[in-house]
Amino acid sequence: MRFTSLIIELIRARPRLVVWIVVLLQAALWLVVALLLYRSPPGELATVLAYGREYQVGTDLGPPLAFWLADIAFRAAGNHMLGVYLLAQLCSVVTFLTLYRLARAIVGGQQAVLAVLLTLTVVVFASPGLEFGPQVAARPLWALLLLHSWQLIGQNRRNVWFAWSIEAGLLLLTSPAAIGLLLLLAGFTLATARGRRMLMSFDPLFALLVIVVLALPYLIWLIRADTLSLPPWPAIADLSARALHAAVLLGGLLAALSGIVLLSVLNSGWFDRNPEEAPIIYRPPVDPLARQYVYCFALAPALIGSLISGVFNLDGVAGGSGVALLMSGLAVIVTTGDLVYLRRQRLLRSVWAAAIAAPALVAFAATLFLPWTGGGEVATSLPARAIGRFFGDSFERRTNQPLRAVSGDPQLAALIALDAGRPHLLLDAAPERTPWLSLPKFYRNGGVVVWRASDTVGTPPPDIAQRFPGLVPEVPRAFEWFVNGRQPLLRIGWAIVRPKAP
Repeated sequence: MRFTSLIIELIRARPRLVVWIVVLLQAALWLVVALLLYRSPPGELATVLAYGREYQVGTDLGPPLAFWLADIAFRAAGNHMLGVYLLAQLCSVVTFLTLYRLARAIVGGQQAVLAVLLTLTVVVFASPGLEFGPQVAARPLWALLLLHSWQLIGQNRRNVWFAWSIEAGLLLLTSPAAIGLLLLLAGFTLATARGRRMLMSFDPLFALLVIVVLALPYLIWLIRADTLSLPPWPAIADLSARALHAAVLLGGLLAALSGIVLLSVLNSGWFDRNPEEAPIIYRPPVDPLARQYVYCFALAPALIGSLISGVFNLDGVAGGSGVALLMSGLAVIVTTGDLVYLRRQRLLRSVWAAAIAAPALVAFAATLFLPWTGGGEVATSLPARAIGRFFGDSFERRTNQPLRAVSGDPQLAALIALDAGRPHLLLDAAPERTPWLSLPKFYRNGGVVVWRASDTVGTPPPDIAQRFPGLVPEVPRAFEWFVNGRQPLLRIGWAIVRPKAP
């Protein structure tokens, strides 16, 4: 007798409900992790908020939209990180719901659920999704662009041109890789007969006009900042190292797909003695153009992004790993065939749940147990609110003025800029990166300079002492970690630069 679980029946009868449930559960899981474990923002999120506070049209970190949205969410939540975490998870929910709509248009609703379930296991959609920034904000925009591009090319729905143009313009205001992604879409469109036929109207011209209007302020900033140029090409002697770097980045993307690979192997029929007993998820035949579309945008962003990052020695895949791997689950489903047999259902459910929960369990283990090994600090365990409150109150008591600027150690200064009344951040080692504040202005308005103290006297490091001559260090302040363990207390050296009288 064939056994079919309730989950399989739900996928067959209510596929959209299943997608909503799993997407919202994953978002809730990471919100709980952040609220329980994070005492300071993950990754570069504090710097993102420090930049967003200034509302610059452009910075060295890229287009401005993600920074503005982060600051708006932070202020809307009463200067609490919960607003930014909710914004990050909203981006995740919109991304996967849009992916479901795209997959439903290509493989039908039932197999579209499987595509979303597989994509959820990709590691880059887990904990890094809380680090809101340009890469996270670009994911829903790229998903919407892929959906509406297919509706234009494959379904000839001309009524989505306006939405497509808005999304393209917003993507240009979000990610430095937007031009490359739009060129990929243009290349696929021109390479197909239906795509070229779709361009034979005035609609693309109106869409181009909307895109130019949206991106014009940032384009003007790029021209004035003289940044409309590629990074320097590598020397011949560096090509082998750059190629290795590209291979490492591509290998990281493949490793992030380990959950999909494991589920595919476990569901294979190699060791199944009774294939006729496995429940079947059916789909109508896939349009050949749709198959090409899925394969193109499942492979091209990852391969080209890794190559570009390798050539120009970038830290991560151009455009972000989330953008590069967004179509991976759908590509696997398209490859599988019109009939998907779900073998070993209980084992598949257990492995899928483990793949979803594993990054959260790793975050819990790192926060609770790593301090006891003495192997290093956990960045999210810094007491950000206590640090910001102490230095803000200390400056105000000494000068009778609110803290207006902070400098010194970039990580600590960004945390203080986040929690102490939102003072301006000055990156004194590279002041051109914070054009809203200069060293002369910092001396005129006053502020706090911080560093990690290596002794009980609080002697500033040589580079900070050189950039801020005449600093009078205060007694270092010690802070406890979220979990102290065997690591020493966080000792911060600091000095006050008093504001000059008008």
